[in-house]
Amino acid sequence: MYNNILDVKGLKVGQVEDTDALTGCTVVICEEGATCGVDVRGSAPGTRETDLLDPINSVQKVHAVVLSGGSAFGLESTCGVSKYLEEKNIGFDVGVCKVPIVTGAVLFDLGVGNYKVRPDKEMGYKACLNASETELKQGNYGAGCGATVGKVKGLDYVTKGGIGSYSIKLDNGVVVSALIAVNAFGDIYEDGRVIAGVLNDDKTKLLNTYEIMKPGFMKGGFKIDNTTIGIVATNAKLTKAQCKKISQMAHDGYAKAIFPIHTPHDGDAIFTMSTGKIEVDSDITLLGCLTVEVVEKSIINAIKNAKNVKNIISYNELENDK
Repeated sequence: MYNNILDVKGLKVGQVEDTDALTGCTVVICEEGATCGVDVRGSAPGTRETDLLDPINSVQKVHAVVLSGGSAFGLESTCGVSKYLEEKNIGFDVGVCKVPIVTGAVLFDLGVGNYKVRPDKEMGYKACLNASETELKQGNYGAGCGATVGKVKGLDYVTKGGIGSYSIKLDNGVVVSALIAVNAFGDIYEDGRVIAGVLNDDKTKLLNTYEIMKPGFMKGGFKIDNTTIGIVATNAKLTKAQCKKISQMAHDGYAKAIFPIHTPHDGDAIFTMSTGKIEVDSDITLLGCLTVEVVEKSIINAIKNAKNVKNIISYNELENDK
């Protein structure tokens, strides 16, 4: 067990980041194809091919899901993933060729680093070249490179976000896992305690976003736009409709670890990928509950693995100050 999304056999994860510009992208590849669903709760999403994932639509499987920085510009990285998969002859067979089915979502990190540098086609392609079945780096990698949390006072008082993963394996062999890029407007909670988020004026202590907002304080504007995006993956055999339902339940994991969440300033989205290796009961209540746990713990892992960059303080630096 890797205790991350790579515990779902048949998946590869590749990441690339620009540590100067503070942006990057993460790709999860399933060469055999994975049944996929999505649920978008934030009001400012940036996505590719999410309509295709509707259970009523024809194509049943995707070959990659991309999580990227760069806001809408970062959607270009998905084209590099398509190029890589086409070269490997991986995709939906349309007779004259195979068309890779690539979906994904972006987060807003243009306010940190260099906003002129965004994940592009080359970066998406390179992420595929880096794809591994055995190694997954968490924290300031891939889509988590420029991620931050706690933006109610603006970017001068945020804590470093990142990318994190966690998995659970049942006795019957079913694995449920998640991979989350945490870039939230709100604070991050563990066991009811804020562990990352908005800082006080001298950046020595965490405050509470909700309490700050209560008197009516809010900086607002696109300079604080955010988005937490992620992927749930399982080897359980699910339909597209079941994948969508799992994605819906997975947002409870967001709500347990992030508050405020699903705001007008977030584009929160969760994809669910099923490799279909193990038959399960048609009642997916347990799978949905497991998903909540792996999403919550993935978010916490993202924060705890994040490192300080430039003038952005991380969880670990705050812990050392206590």
